[in-house]
Amino acid sequence: MKSTALKLSLIPVLMFGFGFALVPLYDVFCDITGINGKTGRVEASTIDANRVDLSRTIEVRFLASTNAGLPWSFEPAVKKMEVHPGKLYEAIYRVRNTVDQPTTGQAIPSVSPGLAAEHFNKTECFCFTKQELAGFESRDMPLRFIIDSAISENIEQITLSYTFFSVERG
Repeated sequence: MKSTALKLSLIPVLMFGFGFALVPLYDVFCDITGINGKTGRVEASTIDANRVDLSRTIEVRFLASTNAGLPWSFEPAVKKMEVHPGKLYEAIYRVRNTVDQPTTGQAIPSVSPGLAAEHFNKTECFCFTKQELAGFESRDMPLRFIIDSAISENIEQITLSYTFFSVERG
């Protein structure tokens, strides 16, 4: 009876431990698989124009989606572009509130493959802050980015995906 009670009391402790370890385990999983790659942020003034690698190009694909709870339409102005590592580029995303009430959203980026995420840096991004749109408001939102010229030669294509999630105002 005592051993059964001891075993049963260990179950909640192990469940709590697993729940506590889940976030670091998820981060490791994402690093390995390239899911939910996190990008860097740099100041435009620190970019060295002499480090542009004109000998190669990388195709950057842009994706956009909204979570079910956010009544917005959201899409990139261009679906893809060819870029030279080390050069600063700008892409535009378009967003529109489809209801007559103000709503607030936050964009969460993801870069794939995961190894490219550490070399994908943004100087300006709508994802840095929450976005509030008035009823039926439309907006073009700029993204300025640079891919570090130290990126692996094996990476020929990068996918940048944003998902907008609803955020409570306040």
